[in-house]
Amino acid sequence: MEEKEQNQNLQQEENVTEPTETVEVTEEEVIQADLVEDEKPDFEAQLAEAKASELRLRADFENFKRRNRVEAENRAKYSSQAIVEKLLPLVDNLDRALQIETENEETKSVLTGVEMVKRQLVETLQNEGVVEIPAVGEAFDPNLHQAVVQEASEEHESGIVIAEFQKGYKLHDRVIRPSMVKVAE
Repeated sequence: MEEKEQNQNLQQEENVTEPTETVEVTEEEVIQADLVEDEKPDFEAQLAEAKASELRLRADFENFKRRNRVEAENRAKYSSQAIVEKLLPLVDNLDRALQIETENEETKSVLTGVEMVKRQLVETLQNEGVVEIPAVGEAFDPNLHQAVVQEASEEHESGIVIAEFQKGYKLHDRVIRPSMVKVAE
């Protein structure tokens, strides 16, 4: 028995003294091994995510198309705004010229010509969608009128436009120039 114990002790010493073979594993290999274990594909979740992404892209594209269509319509609708804004002072000056009262026949014929030119200009502006903003006798609307004077009036209710100093105009539904008005207090 002693001999068996000695053999066992010798074997244990040999095991201890014998160098064990070690395998070196780099940190990258450990990380990759962990990733491979974590990458168990969940195809249903990936499919649902892809479908949701596609729906968002479709919605974004439809919104983009709608915005472009609206912008193109507005560009076409209001394309004449810049030129109309430049022509409005001409209409104002023609109105002032027509307010001249004269007895002279030559001046009357010139005024008749000025009136025809003004009428033609106003018709052209109307064909472009320009309309005059009604003012006198209307309720004051800060979106359409610019009050420059307030005056007490016994004839008119408070907030009613009683005089117009400069005509206002709209192009389709957009105010190009508000009317400059006097409002009753």
